[in-house]
Amino acid sequence: MKKTTNAPAPMRFYCDLFGHNYEMTKKVTKHVKEYTCKCCKRQLTTNGNGKLTELTPKFQEINNILEEIYTRRMMRLKNKTLTSSIY
Repeated sequence: MKKTTNAPAPMRFYCDLFGHNYEMTKKVTKHVKEYTCKCCKRQLTTNGNGKLTELTPKFQEINNILEEIYTRRMMRLKNKTLTSSIY
């Protein structure tokens, strides 16, 4: 199930002519981020090699799981440093 965005023709034309204007919409980890074009709403993410790829449902699921793991790890490290600094 691929999510397609139907941007108005002038916006698609603008992106075709001048290129996309991406902004970071979500920071999954330090290295993995999600981007969205301001004009045509095209969504991209970074893959395992660090290159931008289209954000498919598969990559959305991967990013969600990766974000959960990353936040748990950061909380665990934060708690560990707090308890070790007390002693």
